[in-house]
Amino acid sequence: MAKNPNFLRGIFLLMVCWIATTEAEYYKYKDPKQPIKVRVKDLLKRMTVEEKMGQMAQIDRKVASAEVMKKYFIGSVISGGGSVPCLKASPETWISMVNEFQRAALSTRLGIPMIYGIDAVHGNNNVYKATIFPHNIGLGATRQVDMDPELVKRIGAATALEVRATGIQYVFAPCVAVCRDPRWGRCYESYSEDPNIVRAMTEIIPGLQGDIPDNSTKGIPFVAGNKKVAACAKHYVGDGGTTKGINEYDTVISRGGLFSIHMPAYNDSIFKGVATVMISYSSWNGIKMHTNRDLITGYLKNTLKFKGFVISDWEGIDRITSPPHANYSYSIQASIAAGIDMVMIPENYTEFINGLTFQVKNKIIPISRIDDAVKRILRVKFVTGLFENPFADFNLVNELGRKEHRELAREAVRKSLVLLKNGDSADQPLLPLPKKASKILVAGSHAHNLGYQCGGWTIEWLGLSGNNLTTGTTILTAIKEAVDPKTQVVYNENPDADFVESSGFSYAIVVVGEHPYAETHGDSMNLTIPDPGPSAITNVCGAVTCVVVLITGRPVVIQPYLSLIDALVAAWLPGTEGQGVTDVLFGDYGFSGKLPRTWFKTVDQLPMNFGDPHYDPLFSLGFGLTTEPTNVELFGQHREQFSSQL
Repeated sequence: MAKNPNFLRGIFLLMVCWIATTEAEYYKYKDPKQPIKVRVKDLLKRMTVEEKMGQMAQIDRKVASAEVMKKYFIGSVISGGGSVPCLKASPETWISMVNEFQRAALSTRLGIPMIYGIDAVHGNNNVYKATIFPHNIGLGATRQVDMDPELVKRIGAATALEVRATGIQYVFAPCVAVCRDPRWGRCYESYSEDPNIVRAMTEIIPGLQGDIPDNSTKGIPFVAGNKKVAACAKHYVGDGGTTKGINEYDTVISRGGLFSIHMPAYNDSIFKGVATVMISYSSWNGIKMHTNRDLITGYLKNTLKFKGFVISDWEGIDRITSPPHANYSYSIQASIAAGIDMVMIPENYTEFINGLTFQVKNKIIPISRIDDAVKRILRVKFVTGLFENPFADFNLVNELGRKEHRELAREAVRKSLVLLKNGDSADQPLLPLPKKASKILVAGSHAHNLGYQCGGWTIEWLGLSGNNLTTGTTILTAIKEAVDPKTQVVYNENPDADFVESSGFSYAIVVVGEHPYAETHGDSMNLTIPDPGPSAITNVCGAVTCVVVLITGRPVVIQPYLSLIDALVAAWLPGTEGQGVTDVLFGDYGFSGKLPRTWFKTVDQLPMNFGDPHYDPLFSLGFGLTTEPTNVELFGQHREQFSSQL
């Protein structure tokens, strides 16, 4: 059979064209030598509408799977509070899960990596055996210890390592809310009522992300390698100023007031290269923040030049309407038009993606708005290094709960404690306590309860009770470790007065406070200490010399008991390292913390913040007694009135 020369020539030409095409197929977005701006532009032009929609969706791990990631081009996965691969999951288990989702994302046509987010608000607090640092209100009390916020920067760096130890690259922290009313259930997430203190605490951002280069353009996000994480300033804006402190409610304030109290920390966060900003559930003068184009696009993006991405809160767009999800089509349109780039759905992702796709294809939402959103998301992913290093490895697993991090948390605890009362006069202080005594009493519901000690956002969203939730040291355990071996420590959670009076105790330490809560579950109009806290105070302090240690996320009603109490300590929500409390109680270190917010006399005074015309506090913003470190060997020779009990 004769060969067809034209056929052979055609085959040859096809092969030449194929080789030429292959050699010419150069993806700029895959080239790390290209500027990020060029890489983003190149990738964006290759994306379909469906791929763009997927990048704007963040879904919870409970509904995520390899199939879902591939089919819908999902851009981000989240672990909500308590959403874990399994109970007491190891770092290796976390990494395997994250890598599985990542493998699916990379298998899509363009291979765009997903970014995994978690609420690491006081350490990697969802994760078993992680170091749990004091909540933000406690960190706000440390501000005058070193005269700079270096402590929170170190905490940010340690948190970043513990998050990376689980394979996660993105944290929903810090909360830069300025809590103006302690009745708010999220007040412990706020560093202070003083916007200047909150501004100083934004130094946690370079701890989480790394120090931004000197020549960096303001507004450009920055993450310094795979030992750092993308951070998130939240909740934009005014969440801490709602009427009566009601969560997700309305902040009624002038523009000048909003910008002088609630906005400054965002300016600082952006200056420090924060990668993302989360929108608040709350409203400003009746306008839901999730729909506020003026403040999201107009001010945050255009005026402050923020180039990272804006993310909704959990089901945040659903709550635009009342009741939530009443008009989801409107919620999609209003939130995306306002400038939200990524939506924390987190479960009904098909409804969101289909609804958004419909509105884009029918020109209800312009494609230019979608392109702006996706550019921002891709920019953060490039900055975070996900295109070059998409997978987590096991090299950092030992960073979780590392000894040095626990020592740092212990340091933070002792610097956060605020001494509110110390004896009846400066001449006869009770603290520091002696380590040598014949017999001491430890009482109160919070003395031996690690869950109460850590508060909300610990392992579970609302927190837990008990000592099996994670690894740590309770205050009772720390007391037993701190005192002299010959000192008998008696623990009775809620003793009656007769027992206390008849037992010959040298002194008592009463540890009481709030039960764990989060968000709306923590809103309180009375701010009283839950039972049996009050009875523990009265029964013990009415019968023996006592120190009361308060474990609370905010000031609580204490004035009715103050005359009974010999020494009073605000320990906030100290986390897993209870030794930080005993470090100062027994004089190894001095008290140095200062109140980050005003302590009221009665709730009828609220809201009451420093500078208000009706300012009449029990303890003022910035108040805090100090002590010097000392080695107290015996129970105070200058305390003759108690010597007979030794």
